Amino acid sequence: MEKLSNPQVTIEIIKKYDFAFQKRFGQNFLIDGHVIEKIIKAADISKEDTILEIGPGIGTMTQYLAEAAGKVYAVEIDKNLLPVLDETLGEYDNVTVVNDDILKVDIKALLGDDGENVKVVANLPYYITTPIIMGLFENHIPAKSITVMVQKEVALRMQAGPGSKDYGALSLAVQYYANPYIVANVPPNCFMPRPNVGSAVIRLTKWDNPPVKVKDEKLMFKLIRASFNQRRKTLQNGINNSSDLSFTKEQVVSALKEMGLSESVRGEALTLEQFAKLSDLLG
Repeated sequence: MEKLSNPQVTIEIIKKYDFAFQKRFGQNFLIDGHVIEKIIKAADISKEDTILEIGPGIGTMTQYLAEAAGKVYAVEIDKNLLPVLDETLGEYDNVTVVNDDILKVDIKALLGDDGENVKVVANLPYYITTPIIMGLFENHIPAKSITVMVQKEVALRMQAGPGSKDYGALSLAVQYYANPYIVANVPPNCFMPRPNVGSAVIRLTKWDNPPVKVKDEKLMFKLIRASFNQRRKTLQNGINNSSDLSFTKEQVVSALKEMGLSESVRGEALTLEQFAKLSDLLG
């Protein structure tokens, strides 16, 4: 079958199956082969690899993944796309299509014995990008890297450093688990239908060991979330206003003092290392 990255082929398939784009699933299909090739190259895929693809759509990128990888597991929530995928991926016997919600799938069970050299590659639905990525990290999915298309501003937030306007809880969480690298910016005309925002491909290469040591990972992330929940407030106010935490003002001020930080410091000024230290002092 001719590649779906040719917009004409995509249009033919959509017409043939009378497919209607679902806004609730955030469906924007890629129609640019050069962009897909950049994604495949950035993900550094070989025949030794098992790929987990989230939201294959009509199978545009799946075709390329099937040719580059050993096995592909493509998880698609929209059951209306199953007959389309049957046709577009029919010639690839190394692809398994799973009709399910990625946020509910037991990924380790799905991959089974293929869970050795796993890489996640996806054109993610933008409305649930963060829950998907955080779910993959927090559930410790055995993936070496995650190479995904996301909204450009989300990609910028993932790689932002302290003090910048894009820096926040997502930056710290991603950088605790992985090394983020923006591979390419992608304009709206590379998709059908066109999204209203610019996009970017970002590769998150998992650390073998997190870059900071912390006694209680969960507590550190609760502190991070509380610090950024109300950006304009001081870190101490954010922590004391959090329903998730029960430290007194004195405890927080004392810990900040021990770190040589002012009690009026804001969360956006602290590095990942400093959040780890704060968590250890309060824990």
